[in-house]
Amino acid sequence: MKIIPKDQVIFYFNTTNRANYTVEDGEVFWVEADDCYSGQITDASVKRTDIDISIMDCAVGPIHVRGACPGDTLCVEVLAIDLAAQGVMVTSKGLGVLGDRITQPDTKIIPVHDGFAHFSDRIKLPLSPMIGVMGVAPKSGQFHCAVPHDHGANLDTKLIRAGSRVYFPVNVEGAGLAVGDIHACMGDGELSGTGIEIAGRMCLKTTVYRDRPIQRPVIETLDGIYFLASRTTLEESIQTAAADAVEFLMKKLELNFPDAYRLLSAICDAQISEVVDDNVTVRLHCPKFDTRIQTL
Repeated sequence: MKIIPKDQVIFYFNTTNRANYTVEDGEVFWVEADDCYSGQITDASVKRTDIDISIMDCAVGPIHVRGACPGDTLCVEVLAIDLAAQGVMVTSKGLGVLGDRITQPDTKIIPVHDGFAHFSDRIKLPLSPMIGVMGVAPKSGQFHCAVPHDHGANLDTKLIRAGSRVYFPVNVEGAGLAVGDIHACMGDGELSGTGIEIAGRMCLKTTVYRDRPIQRPVIETLDGIYFLASRTTLEESIQTAAADAVEFLMKKLELNFPDAYRLLSAICDAQISEVVDDNVTVRLHCPKFDTRIQTL
């Protein structure tokens, strides 16, 4: 099985990045990745203020998916995530929703083994590995990997985990897939500005679809379909995701807008993915309550 190493990365998603790797439509492969700090924090003595911020939040790629063309939809299925032996969480002035209460930077190294993140001698957290950065080339412009938008990137959505299928709109030939920023654990919101950041590798499968166009990332799990939107405000993000979900319900269930809108309010949930990046990411969960909406 192909293993894509972590040595070729991008810091920006754009339409002109040249592919560093190539996979086939339907191929299963591994991608190795450093943590979001590019491996700069090796022990608790290294603070966030000590590292080179310019090489943070990179993504391995771009990965050219053979056969993917503009207008198609790329599905990235997450089959497995393997973690390194330790992760890291930092605090720094201004970082996260309560960052104004931090006066001095601090680093915590968290061992990972036996299915747990060992936060302290008395606290151990069940591992919930997920991928923070996953995206494709945008329609236009340039976006830092840390900034989520319609092409994906730093979605920091804990549902991008083993067993999930993540869909992206294809905007350029080959899609320009890039991934990184693994977490051992992370709660909704990523409230302190960091999950348990960790190196590792991801086992992925790529599939190109030509019959299910989308404008923004969508996640499919066993229990539902999640419509993701990243905008500058929470309100804008919710409105955008809700509009996508309503369109989905109208198409799949052959409903007019008022009935789809009512159904949205009756069964769907607005959920927060992250609130600490330049854009706020939300997801609109539509449960698989009907046989007609079992997949995107």
